[in-house]
Amino acid sequence: MRILTGLQPSGKLHIGNYFGAIEPAVRLQQAGDAFYFIADYHAMTSSQDASTLRQNVRELAIDYLACGLDPTRAIIFRQSAVPEVHELAWLLSSVCPMGLLNKCHSYKDKIAQGLAANHALFAYPVLMAADILLYDAQQVPVGKDQKQHLEVARDLAIKLNETYGDSTVVVPEPIIREETALVLGIDGRKMSKSYQNTVPIFGEEKALRKLIMKIPTDSTPVEDPKPVEGSILLAFHALFASPDEHKEMIAAHLNGGVGYGDLKKRLFDAYWSYFAAMRERRETILTDESYVDDVLADGAKRARVIAHKVLERVRDAVGLS
Repeated sequence: MRILTGLQPSGKLHIGNYFGAIEPAVRLQQAGDAFYFIADYHAMTSSQDASTLRQNVRELAIDYLACGLDPTRAIIFRQSAVPEVHELAWLLSSVCPMGLLNKCHSYKDKIAQGLAANHALFAYPVLMAADILLYDAQQVPVGKDQKQHLEVARDLAIKLNETYGDSTVVVPEPIIREETALVLGIDGRKMSKSYQNTVPIFGEEKALRKLIMKIPTDSTPVEDPKPVEGSILLAFHALFASPDEHKEMIAAHLNGGVGYGDLKKRLFDAYWSYFAAMRERRETILTDESYVDDVLADGAKRARVIAHKVLERVRDAVGLS
Protein backbone atom coordinates (compact mmCIF):
# COMPACT_ATOMS: atom_id res chain seq x y z
CA MET A 1 0.00 0.00 0.00
CA ARG A 2 1.28 3.46 -0.88
CA ILE A 3 0.21 6.41 1.27
CA LEU A 4 0.71 10.11 0.56
CA THR A 5 -0.13 13.33 2.31
CA GLY A 6 1.17 16.89 2.41
CA LEU A 7 0.91 20.10 4.39
CA GLN A 8 1.34 23.72 3.38
CA PRO A 9 4.18 25.59 5.10
CA SER A 10 1.98 28.45 6.20
CA GLY A 11 3.21 29.09 9.73
CA LYS A 12 3.28 27.30 13.06
CA LEU A 13 1.66 23.88 13.17
CA HIS A 14 -1.49 23.74 15.25
CA ILE A 15 -3.37 20.85 16.80
CA GLY A 16 -5.82 20.78 13.89
CA ASN A 17 -2.88 20.04 11.57
CA TYR A 18 -1.61 17.42 13.98
CA PHE A 19 -4.79 15.41 14.49
CA GLY A 20 -6.09 15.93 10.98
CA ALA A 21 -2.91 15.00 9.09
CA ILE A 22 0.29 14.41 11.06
CA GLU A 23 -0.86 11.94 13.71
CA PRO A 24 -2.50 9.68 11.10
CA ALA A 25 0.62 10.03 8.95
CA VAL A 26 2.88 8.91 11.79
CA ARG A 27 0.76 5.81 12.31
CA LEU A 28 0.45 5.04 8.63
CA GLN A 29 4.17 5.21 7.87
CA GLN A 30 4.37 1.68 9.25
CA ALA A 31 1.51 0.42 7.07
CA GLY A 32 3.22 0.70 3.70
CA ASP A 33 5.23 3.01 1.43
CA ALA A 34 4.69 6.50 2.85
CA PHE A 35 5.28 9.78 1.00
CA TYR A 36 5.02 13.03 2.99
CA PHE A 37 5.66 16.34 1.27
CA ILE A 38 5.85 20.02 2.19
CA ALA A 39 3.50 21.81 -0.22
CA ASP A 40 5.54 24.93 -0.92
CA TYR A 41 4.07 25.44 -4.42
CA HIS A 42 0.60 25.48 -2.88
CA ALA A 43 1.74 27.95 -0.22
CA MET A 44 2.41 30.51 -2.95
CA THR A 45 -1.36 30.95 -3.44
CA SER A 46 -1.51 32.78 -0.11
CA SER A 47 1.95 34.30 0.34
CA GLN A 48 4.52 35.77 -2.04
CA ASP A 49 7.22 36.59 0.50
CA ALA A 50 10.31 34.51 -0.35
CA SER A 51 12.07 34.68 3.02
CA THR A 52 8.89 33.77 4.87
CA LEU A 53 8.32 30.79 2.59
CA ARG A 54 11.86 29.51 3.12
CA GLN A 55 11.53 29.88 6.89
CA ASN A 56 8.12 28.19 6.97
CA VAL A 57 9.37 25.26 4.89
CA ARG A 58 12.22 24.63 7.28
CA GLU A 59 10.03 25.01 10.36
CA LEU A 60 7.52 22.53 8.97
CA ALA A 61 10.25 20.02 8.16
CA ILE A 62 11.54 20.29 11.73
CA ASP A 63 8.02 19.88 13.11
CA TYR A 64 7.29 16.91 10.83
CA LEU A 65 10.33 15.13 12.23
CA ALA A 66 9.64 16.19 15.81
CA CYS A 67 6.12 14.81 15.62
CA GLY A 68 7.39 11.39 14.64
CA LEU A 69 7.78 11.16 10.88
CA ASP A 70 10.72 8.84 10.35
CA PRO A 71 12.90 9.31 7.24
CA THR A 72 14.00 5.65 7.50
CA ARG A 73 10.37 4.57 7.10
CA ALA A 74 8.93 7.38 4.94
CA ILE A 75 9.98 9.65 2.10
CA ILE A 76 9.87 13.27 3.31
CA PHE A 77 10.46 15.98 0.72
CA ARG A 78 9.65 19.45 -0.59
CA GLN A 79 6.99 19.55 -3.28
CA SER A 80 9.11 21.96 -5.32
CA ALA A 81 12.06 19.55 -5.32
CA VAL A 82 10.08 17.33 -7.72
CA PRO A 83 9.23 19.63 -10.67
CA GLU A 84 7.70 16.71 -12.60
CA VAL A 85 4.51 17.50 -10.69
CA HIS A 86 3.86 20.49 -12.96
CA GLU A 87 4.00 18.48 -16.17
CA LEU A 88 1.51 16.01 -14.75
CA ALA A 89 -0.69 18.91 -13.61
CA TRP A 90 -0.74 20.20 -17.19
CA LEU A 91 -1.66 16.78 -18.55
CA LEU A 92 -4.49 16.55 -16.02
CA SER A 93 -5.61 20.07 -16.96
CA SER A 94 -6.11 18.87 -20.53
CA VAL A 95 -8.89 16.53 -19.39
CA CYS A 96 -10.24 18.67 -16.53
CA PRO A 97 -13.73 20.13 -17.15
CA MET A 98 -14.10 23.75 -16.03
CA GLY A 99 -17.31 22.81 -14.26
CA LEU A 100 -15.36 20.50 -11.95
CA LEU A 101 -13.23 23.38 -10.70
CA ASN A 102 -16.17 25.79 -10.57
CA LYS A 103 -17.81 23.51 -7.99
CA CYS A 104 -14.84 23.58 -5.61
CA HIS A 105 -15.81 25.48 -2.46
CA SER A 106 -12.24 26.14 -1.33
CA TYR A 107 -11.62 28.74 -4.06
CA LYS A 108 -14.77 30.64 -3.15
CA ASP A 109 -13.94 30.42 0.55
CA LYS A 110 -10.42 31.78 0.04
CA ILE A 111 -11.68 34.66 -2.09
CA ALA A 112 -14.24 35.47 0.60
CA GLN A 113 -11.36 35.59 3.11
CA GLY A 114 -9.62 38.24 1.01
CA LEU A 115 -7.10 36.27 -1.06
CA ALA A 116 -6.50 37.54 -4.59
CA ALA A 117 -8.40 35.68 -7.31
CA ASN A 118 -5.63 34.17 -9.43
CA HIS A 119 -5.13 31.12 -11.60
CA ALA A 120 -3.02 29.27 -9.02
CA LEU A 121 -5.76 29.53 -6.43
CA PHE A 122 -8.41 28.40 -8.93
CA ALA A 123 -6.32 25.51 -10.29
CA TYR A 124 -5.14 24.41 -6.83
CA PRO A 125 -7.15 21.14 -7.01
CA VAL A 126 -5.44 20.12 -10.26
CA LEU A 127 -1.98 20.55 -8.77
CA MET A 128 -3.14 18.67 -5.69
CA ALA A 129 -4.34 15.85 -7.95
CA ALA A 130 -0.91 15.78 -9.60
CA ASP A 131 0.73 15.63 -6.15
CA ILE A 132 -1.19 12.45 -5.46
CA LEU A 133 -1.18 10.74 -8.85
CA LEU A 134 2.54 11.35 -9.49
CA TYR A 135 3.45 8.73 -6.89
CA ASP A 136 0.75 6.12 -7.58
CA ALA A 137 -0.67 6.87 -4.12
CA GLN A 138 -3.39 4.40 -3.18
CA GLN A 139 -4.55 6.02 0.06
CA VAL A 140 -4.51 9.68 1.08
CA PRO A 141 -5.21 10.88 4.64
CA VAL A 142 -7.27 14.09 4.41
CA GLY A 143 -9.37 16.28 6.66
CA LYS A 144 -12.99 16.95 5.86
CA ASP A 145 -12.07 20.33 4.38
CA GLN A 146 -9.83 18.64 1.79
CA LYS A 147 -12.18 15.79 0.96
CA GLN A 148 -13.62 17.59 -2.07
CA HIS A 149 -10.15 18.13 -3.51
CA LEU A 150 -9.43 14.42 -3.21
CA GLU A 151 -12.69 13.73 -5.02
CA VAL A 152 -11.40 16.02 -7.80
CA ALA A 153 -8.18 13.97 -7.90
CA ARG A 154 -10.22 10.80 -8.23
CA ASP A 155 -12.40 12.33 -10.96
CA LEU A 156 -9.34 13.43 -12.92
CA ALA A 157 -7.65 10.06 -12.53
CA ILE A 158 -10.76 8.31 -13.81
CA LYS A 159 -11.08 10.80 -16.68
CA LEU A 160 -7.43 10.31 -17.68
CA ASN A 161 -7.82 6.52 -17.54
CA GLU A 162 -11.01 6.64 -19.60
CA THR A 163 -9.27 8.77 -22.21
CA TYR A 164 -5.87 7.07 -22.42
CA GLY A 165 -6.20 3.63 -20.85
CA ASP A 166 -7.23 2.07 -17.54
CA SER A 167 -3.70 1.72 -16.17
CA THR A 168 -2.51 5.25 -16.91
CA VAL A 169 -2.76 6.39 -13.25
CA VAL A 170 -3.83 4.90 -9.93
CA VAL A 171 -7.20 6.08 -8.58
CA PRO A 172 -6.62 7.03 -4.90
CA GLU A 173 -8.89 6.42 -1.91
CA PRO A 174 -9.33 8.81 1.05
CA ILE A 175 -8.55 8.03 4.68
CA ILE A 176 -10.65 10.24 6.96
CA ARG A 177 -10.71 9.89 10.75
CA GLU A 178 -14.21 11.11 11.42
CA GLU A 179 -13.67 11.67 15.14
CA THR A 180 -10.77 14.10 14.65
CA ALA A 181 -11.01 15.09 10.99
CA LEU A 182 -12.42 18.49 12.00
CA VAL A 183 -10.79 20.09 15.05
CA LEU A 184 -12.50 23.14 16.51
CA GLY A 185 -10.64 26.34 17.26
CA ILE A 186 -10.78 28.23 20.53
CA ASP A 187 -13.77 30.21 19.21
CA GLY A 188 -15.81 27.13 18.28
CA ARG A 189 -15.24 27.44 14.52
CA LYS A 190 -13.00 25.13 12.52
CA MET A 191 -9.41 25.60 13.65
CA SER A 192 -7.68 27.69 10.99
CA LYS A 193 -4.85 30.21 10.82
CA SER A 194 -7.13 32.45 8.77
CA TYR A 195 -9.54 32.63 11.74
CA GLN A 196 -6.68 33.24 14.19
CA ASN A 197 -8.21 30.65 16.51
CA THR A 198 -5.45 28.04 16.57
CA VAL A 199 -3.62 26.29 19.39
CA PRO A 200 0.02 25.64 18.34
CA ILE A 201 1.75 22.33 18.92
CA PHE A 202 5.03 23.98 19.91
CA GLY A 203 5.74 27.22 21.69
CA GLU A 204 6.67 28.87 24.97
CA GLU A 205 4.84 27.39 27.95
CA LYS A 206 3.69 30.66 29.49
CA ALA A 207 2.19 31.95 26.23
CA LEU A 208 0.43 28.65 25.48
CA ARG A 209 -0.99 28.44 29.01
CA LYS A 210 -2.34 31.97 28.61
CA LEU A 211 -3.94 30.97 25.29
CA ILE A 212 -5.73 28.00 26.85
CA MET A 213 -6.92 30.14 29.76
CA LYS A 214 -8.47 32.61 27.27
CA ILE A 215 -10.82 30.01 25.77
CA PRO A 216 -14.29 31.60 26.08
CA THR A 217 -16.79 29.98 28.44
CA ASP A 218 -20.21 30.90 29.81
CA SER A 219 -21.01 32.51 33.17
CA THR A 220 -22.06 29.35 35.03
CA PRO A 221 -21.13 29.78 38.75
CA VAL A 222 -18.40 27.60 40.25
CA GLU A 223 -20.83 25.56 42.33
CA ASP A 224 -23.19 24.72 39.45
CA PRO A 225 -22.86 21.94 36.83
CA LYS A 226 -21.28 23.09 33.59
CA PRO A 227 -22.76 22.43 30.13
CA VAL A 228 -21.29 19.36 28.46
CA GLU A 229 -22.95 19.52 25.05
CA GLY A 230 -20.90 21.69 22.71
CA SER A 231 -18.17 22.34 25.28
CA ILE A 232 -14.93 23.51 23.62
CA LEU A 233 -12.99 22.54 26.74
CA LEU A 234 -14.23 18.96 26.56
CA ALA A 235 -13.69 18.76 22.81
CA PHE A 236 -10.04 19.73 23.29
CA HIS A 237 -9.56 17.55 26.35
CA ALA A 238 -10.77 14.46 24.48
CA LEU A 239 -7.88 14.89 22.05
CA PHE A 240 -5.15 14.81 24.69
CA ALA A 241 -6.41 12.83 27.67
CA SER A 242 -6.84 9.12 28.28
CA PRO A 243 -10.43 7.77 28.30
CA ASP A 244 -10.40 7.62 32.12
CA GLU A 245 -9.04 11.13 32.45
CA HIS A 246 -11.68 12.40 30.07
CA LYS A 247 -14.45 10.70 32.06
CA GLU A 248 -13.18 12.53 35.13
CA MET A 249 -13.25 15.82 33.22
CA ILE A 250 -16.85 15.20 32.16
CA ALA A 251 -17.79 14.32 35.74
CA ALA A 252 -16.21 17.56 36.96
CA HIS A 253 -18.47 19.44 34.54
CA LEU A 254 -21.61 17.56 35.54
CA ASN A 255 -21.08 17.54 39.29
CA GLY A 256 -20.30 21.22 39.72
CA GLY A 257 -18.07 22.65 42.40
CA VAL A 258 -15.21 23.24 39.96
CA GLY A 259 -14.73 26.57 38.19
CA TYR A 260 -13.81 27.08 34.59
CA GLY A 261 -10.37 28.31 35.60
CA ASP A 262 -9.56 24.96 37.21
CA LEU A 263 -11.04 23.06 34.26
CA LYS A 264 -8.83 25.03 31.88
CA LYS A 265 -5.80 24.20 34.02
CA ARG A 266 -6.64 20.52 33.69
CA LEU A 267 -6.96 20.97 29.95
CA PHE A 268 -3.60 22.70 29.71
CA ASP A 269 -1.89 19.97 31.74
CA ALA A 270 -3.26 17.29 29.41
CA TYR A 271 -2.24 19.28 26.34
CA TRP A 272 1.25 20.08 27.62
CA SER A 273 1.90 16.48 28.64
CA TYR A 274 0.66 15.08 25.31
CA PHE A 275 3.32 16.92 23.28
CA ALA A 276 6.17 16.62 25.83
CA ALA A 277 8.16 13.95 23.96
CA MET A 278 7.75 15.85 20.68
CA ARG A 279 9.07 19.06 22.23
CA GLU A 280 12.12 17.15 23.47
CA ARG A 281 12.67 15.58 20.04
CA ARG A 282 12.40 19.00 18.41
CA GLU A 283 15.11 20.43 20.65
CA THR A 284 17.39 17.55 19.69
CA ILE A 285 16.80 18.13 15.97
CA LEU A 286 17.69 21.80 16.36
CA THR A 287 21.17 20.88 17.62
CA ASP A 288 22.15 19.49 14.18
CA GLU A 289 21.87 22.18 11.50
CA SER A 290 22.48 19.82 8.56
CA TYR A 291 20.08 17.06 9.59
CA VAL A 292 16.90 18.60 8.14
CA ASP A 293 18.62 19.54 4.86
CA ASP A 294 19.95 16.01 4.51
CA VAL A 295 16.53 14.47 5.14
CA LEU A 296 14.85 16.69 2.55
CA ALA A 297 17.57 16.14 -0.06
CA ASP A 298 17.44 12.37 0.34
CA GLY A 299 13.64 12.42 0.28
CA ALA A 300 13.57 14.43 -2.94
CA LYS A 301 16.02 12.05 -4.60
CA ARG A 302 13.91 9.02 -3.69
CA ALA A 303 10.64 10.72 -4.62
CA ARG A 304 11.92 11.73 -8.06
CA VAL A 305 12.77 8.13 -8.91
CA ILE A 306 9.10 7.19 -8.48
CA ALA A 307 7.82 10.41 -10.07
CA HIS A 308 9.94 9.89 -13.19
CA LYS A 309 8.59 6.36 -13.71
CA VAL A 310 4.97 7.45 -13.30
CA LEU A 311 5.36 10.50 -15.52
CA GLU A 312 7.03 8.46 -18.28
CA ARG A 313 4.11 6.02 -18.16
CA VAL A 314 1.61 8.87 -18.49
CA ARG A 315 3.64 10.56 -21.24
CA ASP A 316 3.66 7.31 -23.17
CA ALA A 317 -0.11 6.87 -22.71
CA VAL A 318 -0.95 10.37 -23.97
CA GLY A 319 1.51 10.24 -26.90
CA LEU A 320 4.33 12.47 -25.65
CA SER A 321 7.06 9.85 -25.26
